[in-house]
Amino acid sequence: MQGLRKLYLPLLIVALVAGCGDKKDGSAEEKKPTQVAAKVNGTELTVSQVNFALQRIPNLDKDQSKAASLQVVRNLVDQEVLAQKAQSEKLDRDPAVVQALDAARRQIMAEAYMSRKLGTSAEPTDAEVTDYFNKHPELFTKRKIYRLQEIAIKAPKEKQEAIRKQLADSKTLNDFGVWLKAEKYPVQASQGVKPAEQLPQAILPKLAEMPDGQAMIVNTPEGLLVIVLADSQVQPVTLEQAKPAIARLLQNEARQKAAKAELDKLKAAAKIEYVGEFADAGKEAAAPVEQPAAAAPAAPAADADAISKGVSGLK
Repeated sequence: MQGLRKLYLPLLIVALVAGCGDKKDGSAEEKKPTQVAAKVNGTELTVSQVNFALQRIPNLDKDQSKAASLQVVRNLVDQEVLAQKAQSEKLDRDPAVVQALDAARRQIMAEAYMSRKLGTSAEPTDAEVTDYFNKHPELFTKRKIYRLQEIAIKAPKEKQEAIRKQLADSKTLNDFGVWLKAEKYPVQASQGVKPAEQLPQAILPKLAEMPDGQAMIVNTPEGLLVIVLADSQVQPVTLEQAKPAIARLLQNEARQKAAKAELDKLKAAAKIEYVGEFADAGKEAAAPVEQPAAAAPAAPAADADAISKGVSGLK
């Protein structure tokens, strides 16, 4: 029973939240038949509920809408069947369900307030788009496709400086891999090809200037991450090609900035107290842990392959 409850809990939350106001009573006005999409033991599931779910499906075109609406109705019926069974077993009084419903309500209310308060962000001007384009050549005029090898090293903070020094002192990246093995650090290696826009903005400018075969190291919650630039290819993007993406990005940034300002204003006016073991939550958050560090000396690209192979067995 515990496993089933855990499996269906998110589904039940949606159904219970959506279905609370749909029960019929003697004083309620009967809905018109055209407003009803399905019934489960007399409980009506409405066209409005179907349309609401359809609006949450991204990139849904007209050719797909009919099939999608039928699938949505099926999903709503499944949810209602489960929700009714859950209520018959008084799961709506289960502390875990009550907490989950409360969390869902709080999240929905918070998002609704911000959505109404902020409205739609204004379109950025051509000058703003051009300025962003010019300030980020690593994303546009000097955009690259990167082949990267990443070496995740699990290490306590007191050992990290020694690892950084060893990377800088190693004549080749393969030597560094041998040293990691000798020191018995838990290591996991991976590799992949990524365009500039898929890389963290914190490291991209430095990575864009690195020659092939060089490595850099960044902090992670569990230790360090060595990023080896095996090779790269320049694939620039023109201003015209980049305009739609830049406009969306600037709109999102403006919205995030406005949302933070609104939240800061509301928090300043509220009486907030962190208690007991959570007292430190009221202190200013520490700086992000992922920050670029000094890169290792340049080495042939072949070494990048060698270190990846050398540490791949150290998982």
